[in-house]
Amino acid sequence: MEAPAVSILMPAYNASPYLEEALVSVQAQEREDWELVAVDDGSTDETPALLRKAAASDPRIRPLFLPHRGLVPALNAGLAACRAPLVARMDSDDRMHPARLSRQVAFLAAHPEVDLVGCLIECFPRAQIQEGLARYEEWLNSLVSHEEILRDLFVESPFAHPSVLFRKERVTQLGGYRDCGWAEDYDLWLRLHQAGARFAKVPEVLHFWRDRPERLTRTAEEYSLRNFRRLKIHYLCQGILREPGPVLIWGAGRGGKAWCACLEEAGIEIAGFVDIDPKKIGRTRRGRPVIAPEDLPPAGSLPVLVTVGVKGARELIRAALHARGYQELRDFVCVA
Repeated sequence: MEAPAVSILMPAYNASPYLEEALVSVQAQEREDWELVAVDDGSTDETPALLRKAAASDPRIRPLFLPHRGLVPALNAGLAACRAPLVARMDSDDRMHPARLSRQVAFLAAHPEVDLVGCLIECFPRAQIQEGLARYEEWLNSLVSHEEILRDLFVESPFAHPSVLFRKERVTQLGGYRDCGWAEDYDLWLRLHQAGARFAKVPEVLHFWRDRPERLTRTAEEYSLRNFRRLKIHYLCQGILREPGPVLIWGAGRGGKAWCACLEEAGIEIAGFVDIDPKKIGRTRRGRPVIAPEDLPPAGSLPVLVTVGVKGARELIRAALHARGYQELRDFVCVA
């Protein structure tokens, strides 16, 4: 069989309610030179039967049946089975736009310097999308260029995992996916960044991301806020926090205090907090002083972690820090 141009990597576990819809969207792709590596992670429902039926009618669908070991082993087994140099992720409950593969493959062909390309997403079913996810969707879709993605890389995962397409060799060189007790996809993006990879998105909605109460990102401990902070601190310590010494936290509210606790747990000293609230300035939080922005030390003195997530506040804080000569990702980074 001729090797495909692109492999689609789709893990599945007890996915029967949505699997056929996902398979139909894959088979509706404008580009036809693909293979679907569908990894069944020991499902106990009709998922294996549905995959066997689909494979019997379309030889491009290659099921891989494994005992139940979890998402990361399923992803790595599927990645090893992918035969194409390009790998597109897909989830068993999502839908692909018919042009997704053609647009993303064409983008990487036109931009050989890019290692991973995403796209804009649309969450569904729309009537069930809550405010937090709607804000996340808006934020994700605002990050398109490599520079925009890097600027907010430590705010939150800048890609919906099943919407990306990457060069297989680049990912396998880094050891594929890892189970570190935190989000496996975000960990991969940060390792790629650390290795000098370039990112981008096709500025079109090409993936439809299903939200449901039982989704792993809502239920698994690996995706908790605490473990996201642990993940970020791990990589910040290889970047802006690599030099030993105290840090300043911009934000003396709940988020800043949570970050303070996680940083201290990692052995990082907190010099103090920065805030604009006159009721907080001059007081202490967790035994550290709260100072006004005008009392910040000169750029380069102490790294600043911006933990404020209120809509619109991040851009105002960036402007204030830039005005004082601070350079993003060198002197400060937004983390919330």
